[in-house]
Amino acid sequence: MPISMKNQAAVAGIGATAITRNSGVSELALACEAISKCLDDAGVAPGDVDGLVTYTLETNDEVEVARAVGLGELTMFAKINYGGGAAVGLVQQAAMAITSGAATNVVIWRAMNGRSGQRMGQGVSGNIISSDLIHWSWYMAYGMVTPASWVSMIANKYMNLYGVTAEHLAEVAIAQRNFALNNPNALNYGKPLTLEEYMNSKRITESLRIHDCCLETDCGVALLVTSTERARDLRHKPAVIRGVTQASTRGQEQMTSFYRDELDCLPEMEFAARRVYAMSGLGPDDIDAACLYDAFTPEVIMQLESFGFCKRGEAKDFVAAGNLRLGGRLPNNTHGGLLSESYAHGLNNVAEGVRLIRGTSCNQPDKVEHVLVSSGVGVPTGAVIFGKD
Repeated sequence: MPISMKNQAAVAGIGATAITRNSGVSELALACEAISKCLDDAGVAPGDVDGLVTYTLETNDEVEVARAVGLGELTMFAKINYGGGAAVGLVQQAAMAITSGAATNVVIWRAMNGRSGQRMGQGVSGNIISSDLIHWSWYMAYGMVTPASWVSMIANKYMNLYGVTAEHLAEVAIAQRNFALNNPNALNYGKPLTLEEYMNSKRITESLRIHDCCLETDCGVALLVTSTERARDLRHKPAVIRGVTQASTRGQEQMTSFYRDELDCLPEMEFAARRVYAMSGLGPDDIDAACLYDAFTPEVIMQLESFGFCKRGEAKDFVAAGNLRLGGRLPNNTHGGLLSESYAHGLNNVAEGVRLIRGTSCNQPDKVEHVLVSSGVGVPTGAVIFGKD
């Protein structure tokens, strides 16, 4: 197990745009605003940035961003596939560049008009040019054309097997909405969610209501990754990368891994957990807060078992006991997450993980030494553990 990246790199800057349903500007403008704010937050001049990493779904080329923001000469640039599954992959790619000497200051970013532009929730169609269309076509004939429908296949099996009810899913949604109530930047700021409202809300699939599904928003998020030593001289306390990994396992498809032997667990997340714990030398008991990828509420519950916070089938009880709330065992997505803050393909969750280490979350727990952040569920994924310097 490689451990060379442990404590060698850190996140030293965070930048984000306003979160809206109609930004009124281009995705390039969102990217430039987020990156400029990130560099200002860190106290790093644009000309000192020599690395860029983003998603393959990003519409802005690195050279366009570099020219618009006034970045320096680039010595590395990369894009990571699989939508939200790439969130932590960006961190890993940047950390590898820093520790190998390929770059000294790497910006990772995501900018998207995910509500006023192309909406993820509208599903897939024949205009997608991708090998994913091959396996998606096996299910499209049966009306399974959206991420919610694909996730429901696995969620239904898990819920039926372990007795997970709508009330358990509601607790995830309400806990995160309560965090968003205190986050002025969240789309759902000041908009409480009650159990009654949750139960009476629109059904998206048999098991998922609209409040079980992530938001669609326009926004941009950026972070600066540099060496831990260099980060100590910048404006904020660094969020040191204790361990970081990507993870994909046998039988993996993108959102539709239905031909595995079992559908009641998340093998790629379990693999990510083994790797990130081994690299960091930490375990579940060392994690004080989390930002578990929350495109859909059942995914949060299942990940609690993947990362060892509960035994198989016990996560529903962990959730019902209020452990995801402030003061609970594992405050989760203290900004509101993808369910109640915004949807930036998970990079906003990574940013919140950094805030929790800095001590600047809008819902800061009393004691946070280590934070776990995960990437997308149902796709090749990843996990990172941030710690204090």
